[in-house]
Amino acid sequence: MNIQIFGKNKCFDTKKAERYFKERKIKYQLIDVSKYGMSKGEYASVKAAVGGMDALVDEKSNEYESQFIAHLARQDDVEERLLENPGMFKTPIVRNGKKATIGYQPDIWTSWANA
Repeated sequence: MNIQIFGKNKCFDTKKAERYFKERKIKYQLIDVSKYGMSKGEYASVKAAVGGMDALVDEKSNEYESQFIAHLARQDDVEERLLENPGMFKTPIVRNGKKATIGYQPDIWTSWANA
């Protein structure tokens, strides 16, 4: 498994995801998504794995409100703002190659380990 965790420092579920992989001695790479963001390639892979951009946007984030995302008509504009303001991502985003989850999903992560 090649695990990447895109999370935020103050996100409780990100800490739980880290603990999940530590306890099982599964190596992972933690990326502070607020600080470093996500490349377009990573974003495209995760978006395909989770069923679209809407699943990735945290509508409760401060960045979502300040960018007036709810008022943008074109999805391309929303995606551009999302990549420019990575604090709008729901976290944790856990990626294993072409597979990805959003939030704390231990049942799915266990199935990755057993596959």
